[in-house]
Amino acid sequence: MNSSKNSLRRGLQISAVGAATAVAVGFLSAGAANADTFVPLPGGTISKTLVDGTVVTVTMTGESANISPSMGATPLHRNVWVSGSAKVELSGANADGGKIEPGYVVACQLTLGGKGGADTGMSSNWEGESVKQTAKSAGNLSIAPGQAKNVKLLDLEKADDFGGESHSGANSFKGKSGSVTWADSTIGVEGCAGYAQARSYVKVTASTKNVSSTVTLWGQPFSIG
Repeated sequence: MNSSKNSLRRGLQISAVGAATAVAVGFLSAGAANADTFVPLPGGTISKTLVDGTVVTVTMTGESANISPSMGATPLHRNVWVSGSAKVELSGANADGGKIEPGYVVACQLTLGGKGGADTGMSSNWEGESVKQTAKSAGNLSIAPGQAKNVKLLDLEKADDFGGESHSGANSFKGKSGSVTWADSTIGVEGCAGYAQARSYVKVTASTKNVSSTVTLWGQPFSIG
């Protein structure tokens, strides 16, 4: 990946072993420091063995959320600053790299179920799973009761094969390991008349000489008011 052609929104740092990726970190909000509620989250880990014997291990550590008053200052507005770090490790002779996509599912008047724990592999099952999700980059989003939206933390930009701009929510890595760290990335919620929840995820697409497979690690759900 050519880091000079990539842009990363809101305080995210990416590293990939064997692929020399570097992204500047330049965003730290005073709002997070003055947050009303700090929520430490347990992270988690999950492992999957692919059909060719390659083992994919995804780990999330240092996850937290700071819930602060929104500029909207109404019951329909929330603001949360999220931080965390995700790492993927591939073991096996056929490992060839992959992609890491971190993000959050934010829901209004829906329960994002699931248990959390430092050594717990998270399930993707949650109440309201059948509700249509709309992908959106981190920032402000409008969400109504009964809706869930998928918020992508990364917005990596590079030139496509025709010289135009292409954007991706996933960071590519080569070799057997890669990582993504996000710090004080803000998610603003408006329009939610009722309780709101959020839940992190890390989706890893692992590639080997024989197969390509996706592994998703889910974080512990938390209330944002």
